[in-house]
This record gives sequence, C-alpha cells and structure tokens, in this order.
Amino acid sequence: MTEAQRELKLPEHSLITECPTRWGSKEMMIARVLEQLKAISQVLSGDRYARSLIPSWQDVQVLESIHNALHPLLDFTDALSGEEYVSISYLKPVLHLLATSVLAEDQEDTDLTRSIKTKVLAYLNDKYSDPSIQELLDVASFLDPRFKTQYITADNIPTIKTRLKTEMLESARRAYSQEKRSRTETTPRPQGAQPSGEEVKKSLGSFFKTAVASSASPMQLEDVTEAELNIYLMTPAIDGEDDPLAWWKVHKINFPRLCNMARKYLCVPATSAPSERLFSAGGNIVTCTRSSLKPAKVDMLVFLAKNL
Repeated sequence: MTEAQRELKLPEHSLITECPTRWGSKEMMIARVLEQLKAISQVLSGDRYARSLIPSWQDVQVLESIHNALHPLLDFTDALSGEEYVSISYLKPVLHLLATSVLAEDQEDTDLTRSIKTKVLAYLNDKYSDPSIQELLDVASFLDPRFKTQYITADNIPTIKTRLKTEMLESARRAYSQEKRSRTETTPRPQGAQPSGEEVKKSLGSFFKTAVASSASPMQLEDVTEAELNIYLMTPAIDGEDDPLAWWKVHKINFPRLCNMARKYLCVPATSAPSERLFSAGGNIVTCTRSSLKPAKVDMLVFLAKNL
C-alpha cells in the first residue's frame, strides 16, 4: 500500500490487483497451447500411454472460447501494470471501453465466451462499486488533461469540483500560514555584517509584498480556486499519447493549486504490479545462500536493483 493510498484513505485492495494479472497469464498459456496444438498432438500421439491426453475438438472449442474472451484483456493488463507513467487516470476510460466495446457480447461468440465476458464485467463492476473508489477514479480522470470530464457522469462533476476546491483551499491556507510564520521568524544576522546598534533598513518592495500577502481574504482565495478550475476545464484536451505530467510541469504557473492536486492523485498506481515486482526483486536478493542479510542492507540492495 503506497503513501498516497494511505493519505487518500483508500482500502488496500481497492484497485485492480492480482485477478486481472492472472487472467493475462492464463490467457498467454492458452494462446501458446492453441498455437502449438499441432505439435502437441503429434508428440502425444507418438506415445501410446499419452494418446488419451490429445485435445479433442470439444477441448479445442473450450480453449478457443476462453481465448476469445480473455485475449483483449491482456493488452489492458500490461498497460495498467506500468510504473513509469500515469496509470490511475486510465482506469475510468478503460472500464468504459471494456463495458461498451471489448467485453460487449458479439453474435459470433459462443455461450462460454458470453458467460466469461458477463462474469468479468460483473466482477469489475462489483470491485469498483464502492463510492469512495468511484470518486477517486473520477478525480484522477478529471486531473488528467487527456480526459478531464469525458468519462465522468454529469451528476458527479459538481461533486468532484467541490472536493478539489476544498482540498485546494486547505492546501493554500496551510501554505499561507507556513509562509506567514517564516516571515515572522527572525533570521540571525552574520557576525560583523551590521553594527549592533544600527537598525536594519527595509527595502521598498518589502512593504508591497506584505500588503499583497495580507490582503488575500478567504473569499478572494475561494474565487481564485474556482476560476482556476473553470479555466482548466476550458483548456483543450491534449492527445492521448501525451504525458500528463509533462503537461502539468509546463502549465504549473497557470494552475499552481490544481497542479498540487494532480501530483497528489496521479501518483497512485492502478495495479499492485509495481509492489509485486519489488517483492520479486527482494526474493531474488534474499536467497538461501544470502539469508543472513540484514533488513537495512536488503532495502539498499532492492533500491539499487530498481533504480539503476
């Protein structure tokens, strides 16, 4: 469970976890069997004790039905398991695409294929039925300049805007309080820089800086955050292949408060694959011949293995 998930108060298994990953691995095995079916049959037919294991036409039909249902999920599973790009904001568009296109029933589907598609959709709908998870996915999609409100229902848009506006105001107030405290703290003067009895002169700009900083009322701050949200929604969406983090880096000066929200939410991974890779790296390091490694040393080796 990541720090971002703890801060957002998410259930530990609230996102897509091991189940779709297993679908992908099983689909790969079935695809390989279908690909090598002729060779498998020839090898088994050469051994009279193994001839009973030759797949019948009913077995092949079952494998093909499963393959037709699960094969489209393989690409989505691989894409959502990445760790070098934003993945959380993809979940809402992917779920919409699965329900409307990829897992939609086709006339050429067998009964088994239709049954698998129906059960997969039912599993996904049940997994994301929690309102807090739905709200998280809506917020992540909203903060992605590729999607914004495209996959959010019209009734949920005011709720998402209110949530982001509240968090932006709280963050701005905390930042203002910290800045105010830092201004009131006295900075120690270097020895010999000024005589002990001489008063330090203020620059003319310091008076205006204080006046501007102190003039930001809560009502004005609320108007600024509201305007920031509206201007963001009016900006054109970027291409689906563009990097949303690069976009936010460029437009941070225009949306400073909303950019902080994007950094908070878009860092959440969509799957548990990154953490599973860490466990795999740890398992490759702590072996039977290296079982005496101390935890601190293991942490260092895992960090080096994942960052070199």
